[in-house]
Amino acid sequence: MLRISALLMVLFLFGCSSVDISQYQDNQPTLSLPEFFNGPLTAHGILKNRSGEVIRYFNATMTGSWDEEGIGTLDEDFIFDDGEKQKRIWTFTPDGKGSYLASAGDVKEAVPVKTSGNALFMAYVLNILYKGKPLEVSIDDKMYLVSDKVIINESIMTKFGIDLGYITLTIIKDGNDTGS
Repeated sequence: MLRISALLMVLFLFGCSSVDISQYQDNQPTLSLPEFFNGPLTAHGILKNRSGEVIRYFNATMTGSWDEEGIGTLDEDFIFDDGEKQKRIWTFTPDGKGSYLASAGDVKEAVPVKTSGNALFMAYVLNILYKGKPLEVSIDDKMYLVSDKVIINESIMTKFGIDLGYITLTIIKDGNDTGS
C-alpha cells in the first residue's frame, strides 16, 4: 500500500510540473524579441474564467521599438468588448547574459524573459482591478512564434495557486517594420 501511495505521489508531482522551455530550442522560426517586437503589431484574444467559459474578448494595437543600448519598449493599447480600455507599456532591458528583464507599470517587479527556439516564457505578478478593488494575480505567459509574423500566447492567471482564468491571444506583426 505504501508503494502505491508513493507512486501516486510521484505521478502527481510530475503531472503538475511545468514545461521546460529548453525543449523548444530547435523549433523554428527562432524568436528574437528585437526582431518580432519592432514596429506595429496587433493582438486579438479571449479571456476565459476557470470553468473555461469565454467571458471577455479584446483587441489591441501595439508598437515596439528598441534604442541604441538594446532596451526595448512595447506600448500596448487594449480595447475590450465591453468598451473598457487598458494601456500597458513593457520595457525589456538586457540582463547582460543574452536575455532580458521585463517590467511594466502594473507588474509588481521586473522578471526574467526566457526564450528558446520559437518560445518565450514569462511569469509575473500583475496588479488588476477586480470589482473596483486592486488585486494581485500571478500570470504565467507562454508564447510561441508560429511564423515570422504570428505569435500564439497562452496565459494562466492564478491566485494562491488556484486557476482564476485563461487568456489566449494571437499577436500579428504588421508588414512594415517602422519601429526602431
